[in-house]
Amino acid sequence: MLALGLETSCDETGAALVDGEGRILAERLLSQLDEHRPYGGVVPEVAARAHLQHLDRLIAETMAAAGRGFADLDLVAATCGPGLIGGVFVGAMTGKAIALAAGKPFLAINHLEGHALSARLGANLPFPYLLLLASGGHCQLLVVEGVGRYRKLGGTIDDAAGEAFDKTAKLLDLGYPGGPAVEKAASLGDSARFSFPRPMKGRKGCDFSFSGLKTAVRLAAEENAPLSDQIKADIAAGFQQAVAEVMADRVAHAIALAPGTRDLVVAGGVAANQTIKTRLQAVADRHGLAFAAPPLKLCTDNAAMIAWAGIERFRLGQSDPLDFAPRPRWPLEDT
Repeated sequence: MLALGLETSCDETGAALVDGEGRILAERLLSQLDEHRPYGGVVPEVAARAHLQHLDRLIAETMAAAGRGFADLDLVAATCGPGLIGGVFVGAMTGKAIALAAGKPFLAINHLEGHALSARLGANLPFPYLLLLASGGHCQLLVVEGVGRYRKLGGTIDDAAGEAFDKTAKLLDLGYPGGPAVEKAASLGDSARFSFPRPMKGRKGCDFSFSGLKTAVRLAAEENAPLSDQIKADIAAGFQQAVAEVMADRVAHAIALAPGTRDLVVAGGVAANQTIKTRLQAVADRHGLAFAAPPLKLCTDNAAMIAWAGIERFRLGQSDPLDFAPRPRWPLEDT
């Protein structure tokens, strides 16, 4: 089985060829960091234009690198939401056009499902498993019972964890993208210097909240202005430690609500943070669960996970009509 996957939901333009064994035969991923860096965040119009400019070339390069043509495909999968709708349209319409011209099935993939199933790409990870999905736009805990079967245990009531990292980086003038910038600064800081709140820690349920933590970071930055490099590092370390503790607490609550799961999986861009992964590994060990995270390149947005989600669905006999409407919001439990 051979799938072409396309990813254009935010600021990464991706194309990938994946086979039925989970092997990535070829892929191309274009980051738009330079385009968005002057703004300190993703500009939807800029992102959509970049997808439109580069996607066709990336697809051609991917097919050539694998020595395959469109006739060799078994299916075409494209992210059709959630995400920045201009970019989503670019990928969805390109995928539909290739599927129509080549006479291949089209799979409209929920971007979050791509993340949710990414840990199974090339790995023998059985259902069900507990999933922490944490990225720039999403933060939720789910039981992954099977392909298309997701039981949500909790989510953020305000901001996502990745967004909090980005806003903290911008407040401290650490650079863009925010997640890696905060982690780098935190490695040089004292996490005990500033006492930041741990929103929702100890409360019942599995919901998250990061708005109050962001406010506390802003107040600390204002009270200590002008900020030296060491103060920036200490604030970053304190913020990162707070996020890690909150996530560990919320995951522990979720484990209690998900009997029968044997694996804890963390996916999404925040899964690349080593401090957070270490805390979650400890929680999994304490409760007797195996801990899994996709390889680093599969944690952030990529097309390989979209191709794999297409394969998982296609194996169940699923495909989507070419008039499938892309959508900016698409809760994972509604797939």
